Amino acid sequence: MLDARELTVELDVEAGVVRALDALTLSIQRGETFALVGESGCGKSMTALALMRLLPDNGLVTGGDLHLRAASQGGDDVDVLALPEAAMRRVRGGRIGMIFQEPGTSLNPVMTVGRQVVEAIEAHTPLRGAAARTRAIEWLTRVGIPEPERRFDDYPFRMSGGQKQRVMIALALAAEPDFLVADEPTTALDVTIQAQVLALLRELQAERGMGLLLITHDLAVVSGMAHRVALMYAGQIVEVAEAREFFAQPRHPYAQALLRALPSAEGRGQPLMAIAGTVPPLTQRFEGCRFAPRCGVALAHCAQQVPQLEAVQGAHAVRCWLAQGAPSQGVAVASAPEAAVHASAVPRAAQAEPPLLLQVQALGVRFPLQRSWLAKGPREFNAVSGVSFELRAGRTLALVGESGCGKTTTGKALAQLLRGTARTEGRALLHPAAGGQPQDLFTLQGEALRAARREVQIVFQDPFASLDPRMGVREILDEGLAALRPELGAAERRQRLERLVDQVGLRRDALDRYPHEFSGGQRQRIAIARALAVEPRLIVCDEPTSALDVSVQAQILNLLRDLQRSLGVSYLFITHNIGVVEVMADEVVVMQAGRVVEQGAVEAVLQAPREPYTRDLLAAVPRLQVG
Repeated sequence: MLDARELTVELDVEAGVVRALDALTLSIQRGETFALVGESGCGKSMTALALMRLLPDNGLVTGGDLHLRAASQGGDDVDVLALPEAAMRRVRGGRIGMIFQEPGTSLNPVMTVGRQVVEAIEAHTPLRGAAARTRAIEWLTRVGIPEPERRFDDYPFRMSGGQKQRVMIALALAAEPDFLVADEPTTALDVTIQAQVLALLRELQAERGMGLLLITHDLAVVSGMAHRVALMYAGQIVEVAEAREFFAQPRHPYAQALLRALPSAEGRGQPLMAIAGTVPPLTQRFEGCRFAPRCGVALAHCAQQVPQLEAVQGAHAVRCWLAQGAPSQGVAVASAPEAAVHASAVPRAAQAEPPLLLQVQALGVRFPLQRSWLAKGPREFNAVSGVSFELRAGRTLALVGESGCGKTTTGKALAQLLRGTARTEGRALLHPAAGGQPQDLFTLQGEALRAARREVQIVFQDPFASLDPRMGVREILDEGLAALRPELGAAERRQRLERLVDQVGLRRDALDRYPHEFSGGQRQRIAIARALAVEPRLIVCDEPTSALDVSVQAQILNLLRDLQRSLGVSYLFITHNIGVVEVMADEVVVMQAGRVVEQGAVEAVLQAPREPYTRDLLAAVPRLQVG
């Protein structure tokens, strides 16, 4: 058993001491999946780092204990916090493995992916040399890496985000640990690979009795995988229960609000329920319930008295005065802005078909392959072939499909980000707003190309990686505006930036801060503001919500829909989240191996798919299992 008792972690930062974990208690049995859920900033990833003794230099365990307890009498009971670092390295990876949240920064960029897996195998198993290589290839195969023998010698930069995530999973599992800490292990994976990886984890649990701590914001995955669930908020566990009971009858208002924020086909055309505000800074001193300022049903004493985590029914425990049946001691107070933040619910009016904005005709994208002059085979890799679709003004078209199918390549080609690195074929006709002849984006040069870049912008998947950490938000937003709208003076640009942060729901003082000072959802708002700065008519949204928890996701989706209604902007929405497609898209294009296999109105494609691939893709989508 992996057992943490009253674990407290503090970080020394410029703003003061952050109590990232406050007396956290949890236990994971062999063969059990224990899920840890909650918004970004609540302490989930810090829990993972504490269990692995991988806290940052400014972090320190200031209380509690952490043990690996023997499954049988006479076995070793290891005090993890007391181990010397040399002994901890044997535990780390060997007995407790970890899948890190960000594979791009976790994989060694100067080592081949195969060598990294071999290194883990040789460090924690008896296998060496050719035997270790064979086992590494087996693991790459099991996690769904295509052509594993060939990709064994690839470096991380040659792989997609989803492929790098699969390598991270193989690296963690190859050491055959007793316990696995998986921090957002499926975030960058499409639904079919996600289903494959989750099935592999279940298989390993059955084979080896592996215990799994699953940290994720995907509640549908949790409902299908977990035996028990703990909900965290502001460094504390606020609810813990058997998974079936948690989803059937959540007791904490925070849990109830998170479940209401999930996108679904039933909510199409309606605003998503999003929790107002954000997780509070953990430098502050809390006088009462930490969720009270955001809770729509908080009572007067909720802000004054600290609730404890107490059992309300069997193993179901809740940190909430209301759930515990405490006397009201007064009437409910409006301690928060409205608990749910809505986008304006304006159904799409029956009207004439909007004008065409973009026509993509037989798009092909070919990347050159590096090889020796003696090598045989193709000199180019066909990433996209014969892709055609149309997008009308003020509408949203979703591109879906497995990782590597060409979705992002298509989006980057339209945003003019592949010039000089790939050969583009076909046409992308951008129709002028005032009428007239459309222009082919792929043939434009000079001032015409500059004008097209103003018309088509992109929001990248990872807002942290796409925002320069050395630049303040004002500088980040002004950079593109000055380059693409040179006719605007400094004063006019400054006024526009202030309007932009208002539009995306940020305070104006955000302009004077740096990207690292914001949460993931706030950084994504900055990325959206950057795309909006030059007043585009089309925004390519490349997995804009994949790294966000469900509440922040709801906020971002509501924001995008409100902006579409107020500004008339169109979206090319690239995602593997079918729930988001159901809520956001008017039409959907399904891609496989660089080609379009099915397209049409979102209701027709998702409810009555014609192609076997589409049916398989939809069958792999995890659905929330209640009761």
